[in-house]
Amino acid sequence: MTLKNHKIAVLKGGPGSERAVSLKSAESVTEALKSLGADVLEVDVLTTELQVPKDVLIAVNMIHGTFGEDGGIQEALEKLGVPYTGAGVETSRVAFDKVLSKRKFLEAGVPTPRSQVLRLDGVDELELALPVVVKPPCEGSSVGVHIVRSKDELAAALEDAKKYGDETLVEEYIEGRELTVGVIGDQVLPVIHIEPVSGFYDINNKYPWMSGTGKTLYHCPADLDARVTARVQQAALEAMRALGVEVYGRVDVMLRKDGEPFVLEINTIPGMTVSSLLPKAARVAGMEFPQLMERIIELSLKARGKD
Repeated sequence: MTLKNHKIAVLKGGPGSERAVSLKSAESVTEALKSLGADVLEVDVLTTELQVPKDVLIAVNMIHGTFGEDGGIQEALEKLGVPYTGAGVETSRVAFDKVLSKRKFLEAGVPTPRSQVLRLDGVDELELALPVVVKPPCEGSSVGVHIVRSKDELAAALEDAKKYGDETLVEEYIEGRELTVGVIGDQVLPVIHIEPVSGFYDINNKYPWMSGTGKTLYHCPADLDARVTARVQQAALEAMRALGVEVYGRVDVMLRKDGEPFVLEINTIPGMTVSSLLPKAARVAGMEFPQLMERIIELSLKARGKD
């Protein structure tokens, strides 16, 4: 399809903790859409009171995290009668909640780390052996994530977790390589190996332009043998299907040293900044950024019944 002269809204910012990343993503997306001749309207979303003109072809959702990825903005757009990119209301809600998505993975036989939901009022006892990973159920960009190797670290991580709710998700720590796999429709993109220079892939290593610290090396395609690559890509596709995620997403996977993949989560609004991973993998697959956006919009219109 051609986007020339079509009016497209790009939703950016958002009220959540990932606002700065969203603004960067929207900047890149706006530039790509303008290069295709689209009439782009940028909409800075500051609150959950959403206003989007009804005469747009589609709203491109670049709101990461809270309200953007959790089904909130999708529901608001459906009430307005405006088609939008990416996953629908319910699939967004489930994918954003790591506890709900993990249940779906287990039901579908998708390999995922053993886990426990821990109440933070001191009643629950940790059943998993250290080391573990403590993470808020509903935050993105590794916000509030701690790798815990000792009882003292556990106490500090659980105290920090109280910032994000009354309970937290604790997973067994999978030692190995951090991977991510983009999926667009039924197309599984090349696997990316994420290699932080130090520490783990936290928000500083993901977005060094935000903090001035952190550095990460990206290897695409990942240096894996064909059998392991196929296994990782299949696990990513199965995860997308287990949650019923429409259009596109990016699946985060840990690859254990014995070659077994473990799905961590699905990002339904993955980053689209200059350093983001989905565009990197798409480029290796022969799809430049503007063509990637065209494909996402085409599939999204179809998913919304507007093709």
